[in-house]
Amino acid sequence: MTSASDTADELQGTHHAHAAQETSAGDMTRAVAQAGALVPSRGHEHAVDPSHGHAPAVGHSYAVGHAHGGGVAVWAFAGLLGVAAVVYLVLALRQRRRRRPWSARRTTGFLAGSALCGAALFPEVVPFPEGDFREHMLQHLVIGMIAPVLLVLAAPMTLLMRSISVRSARRLTSVLRSRVCHGIAHPVVALTLNVGGMGALYFSPLYEVMLESPAVHLLVHVHFLAAGCLFAWVIAGPDPGPRRPSVPARLVVLGVAITVHATLSQLLYAGLFVSLPVSSQELRGGAELMYYGGDIAELLLAFALVSAWKPRRSAAATRAAATRAAATRAAATGTPPAGATPA
Repeated sequence: MTSASDTADELQGTHHAHAAQETSAGDMTRAVAQAGALVPSRGHEHAVDPSHGHAPAVGHSYAVGHAHGGGVAVWAFAGLLGVAAVVYLVLALRQRRRRRPWSARRTTGFLAGSALCGAALFPEVVPFPEGDFREHMLQHLVIGMIAPVLLVLAAPMTLLMRSISVRSARRLTSVLRSRVCHGIAHPVVALTLNVGGMGALYFSPLYEVMLESPAVHLLVHVHFLAAGCLFAWVIAGPDPGPRRPSVPARLVVLGVAITVHATLSQLLYAGLFVSLPVSSQELRGGAELMYYGGDIAELLLAFALVSAWKPRRSAAATRAAATRAAATRAAATGTPPAGATPA
């Protein structure tokens, strides 16, 4: 038979074994929890690059709360773009029925611009991980630079004025040529709103605020679209508006915009004057998108501006051309030109 002392020893040994197992399980749980706290969430890998020296902002957690404009508001914004596209298409088709055909190229451009802008609102469409800095840059590039060029060159206001009554069209024209619109549509104001928005977003705490607030994120999108359309309209828009500067002057403004965009992208690439919670790889990739993508949009604007440019001839050149035309007609008909003294 087993003695009482042996039984007590066995019970004590069993108790120690259970305690050891519980201690091991507790240690493992704590270790997993600590390891999980160090792993960044999907799409927010902000690892430090020793060669570049970039780290997340002080006090900024690795798992950044990411906001894409807040669900319902984003869908509402996309819905407005869809409504605008449908209205444009209906008005263009009505012009064709009235035997006043509207340009198919302009219609295609407006539909493409609306589709691009609407798609860019949703991160699932962007070919980068959710929360990646390059994803944000591509969104802002499409919404603020590429889509506005397509929308503005489609001349939506001209189409609208051709579709409404003459009295309403005159009222709309007077509004577009008012002092208020003249001030807003000044090239310097449009340039400041366009490039100033990018500078404020990437070189101030606004970027981190945007990541945390869906409402701010949506407002940033709205600003980029409005400022981009305003700048494109001022530089090369075919719609009526306030008296614009000459084409050479607008080309100078466009050149300044190209220079500022290039400078901002180079500063981002070098990591100068920025404190963004992103890795150096994401930062450099976003800077490259801004540099090359911005060039594409601005070259499209320059081409549209120059292609529609009809330089004014001086009064002397006009008189010389008229004299040559009169001499040509006189030689063809055998009649001396007006004012000529017969031999």
